[in-house]
Amino acid sequence: MQQILVYADSLSWGIIPTTRKRLDFDQRWPGVMENVLCASGQKVRVIEDCLNGRRTVWDDPFKPGRNGLVGIGQRIEIHSPLSLVILMLGTNDFQSMHDHNAWHSSQGILALVSAIRNAPIEPGMPVPPVLVVAPPPMQTPKGPIAPKFHGGEVKSVGLAEAYRTVCIESTCHFFDAGSVISSSTIDGIHLDPDQHMTLGKKMADVVSTLLKSSPL
Repeated sequence: MQQILVYADSLSWGIIPTTRKRLDFDQRWPGVMENVLCASGQKVRVIEDCLNGRRTVWDDPFKPGRNGLVGIGQRIEIHSPLSLVILMLGTNDFQSMHDHNAWHSSQGILALVSAIRNAPIEPGMPVPPVLVVAPPPMQTPKGPIAPKFHGGEVKSVGLAEAYRTVCIESTCHFFDAGSVISSSTIDGIHLDPDQHMTLGKKMADVVSTLLKSSPL
């Protein structure tokens, strides 16, 4: 059984745009990915660690525990041995209370990759490879979350390319979700159900190849 940790935010948690409700496991992309991989004959377990509002390395001034760097080493330790860690973060770095750009967020991703590689796992357990997934570009924020993400679609321009660059530098795997899906037509930020389905199927293809080269 190969274990995959998805370390992410509300786009992967499966929040239904303009609500506080959540898509079922089979409807959100990590679940779709697991189902497709298992149906193909690969024995895979997807562990979801997806927190609404999680940043790469910054605190939320209104809610505790949203700094993705805090405790990630222990997450790796808890769930090891892991065959793969998927990072899909960055959207919340551009909330209106932050003055960040794509480069800042890419540096946050680098810090997370370093923390994963230096996690206090048990001796002899493999250091898991990391797949960085750039979230799709934001559209103009709409609805109740519009004030929270005001200006984010401008601040986040170039995010995928910034992530690609740091992944090359740090020899991480990279995938641009924006190459296959778009952010929600309802709120401009999250993923609509059909986009979860599309991303999950594509991620199954990407991950299947990576798992075949994994020692576990």
